[in-house]
Formats: sequence, structure tokens, C-alpha cells
Amino acid sequence: MEIAEVLPILAPLFLLEAILAIVAIISWFKTDETNGPKWMWLLIILLISIIGPILFFVIGRRQR
Repeated sequence: MEIAEVLPILAPLFLLEAILAIVAIISWFKTDETNGPKWMWLLIILLISIIGPILFFVIGRRQR
């Protein structure tokens, strides 16, 4: 299987992952308090691909 065959399938996933990470980082930057250390959530967002930003939105942000 060549990369040209797989690229149309993977390109939307890479785009979704990038958009999700960017939105999560912007939200992380604007959030004053998080559940746990703020630096830890940045590492989770950056290092755990698609699941990291989702975890930040579900668990990391402190509810008001």
C-alpha cells in the first residue's frame, strides 16, 4: 500500500487533530484554574494526540 492511497483517508484525521489541539491550547491559555496543575494539562494536550485535548475539555477545565 502506497502513501498516496492512504493520504486521502488520513489527511482529515490529521487536520481534525491539529484543530482540536489548537483550540485546546487556546482554551488552556485562557483558563485561570484547572483540575490539577496547569502545566500537566499542557503536556497532556500536546503529547496524547487526539485524546489529550478531549480529556482537557471533559476533565481538565474547572467548572464555575
